[in-house]
Amino acid sequence: MAVKHETELYAPLKKFFEGQGYEIKGEVRTCDLVGIRADEELPLIVEMKKSFNLALLLQGVERLKLSPSVYLAVERVRDKKGAVNQRWGELTGLCRRLGLGLITVVFYKTKAPLVEVLAEPGDTPPQVRSGARRRERLLYEFRERSGDYNTGGSTRVKLVTAYREKALRVALALQAAEAEAAHAAGLAGSRAQLRGAPGAEARRGVTPAELRKRSGVPGAAAFLQKNYYGWFFRVERGRYTLTAAGTAALIEYAAIAEISAGKL
Repeated sequence: MAVKHETELYAPLKKFFEGQGYEIKGEVRTCDLVGIRADEELPLIVEMKKSFNLALLLQGVERLKLSPSVYLAVERVRDKKGAVNQRWGELTGLCRRLGLGLITVVFYKTKAPLVEVLAEPGDTPPQVRSGARRRERLLYEFRERSGDYNTGGSTRVKLVTAYREKALRVALALQAAEAEAAHAAGLAGSRAQLRGAPGAEARRGVTPAELRKRSGVPGAAAFLQKNYYGWFFRVERGRYTLTAAGTAALIEYAAIAEISAGKL
């Protein structure tokens, strides 16, 4: 049940903190909720919004100038349709890093609202996991790309990754090998015809070893076997040919294929 106004959060939050011994008052010097407790010198401050947003976050940081005990409070909608509010783990971690508390309120049709504290003010920020592995992957991806083929900020477009580049190099090598084989078979057939002898039938496909040598991609065999993009077809054990999708990809990424050709 989604609330229509953020003021609907006030009553359940007031009741929650009164249960902890606070005297609560609303809208004190622009603070949504302020609480005082006999055993605490500094006030409790809560800023409320219907949903978590940047304005609420900045408001909370500003309130830290008045007291270290500041909470951000938002409604937690039970409907899980991809709102930013559903990323509670990330939002909780963000609040902890800033020293803010985070409270959610769930409203029901037939029972009292549920107030849940996800983070307390001044909580120790979560331990940062070592990013060494992810950093190495980032640097590897950067190093393995031959150039800058993507526009930063792009979404819903095919990105030219290091993997795609290598697959293109393998596809280009396969196309070249097949063209050479067809040409050689044509010459051999012409000579045989001149001699009146039957021409030898050319064997279809190219081996992974040949493609590894031609493309300069050490893991060429893996690209052929996994066939992630559907560019390759195994005509028989250990021999591959290019599919129509592979030929189309070489046309689509012609500029990159030309750069890759210089590496063959």
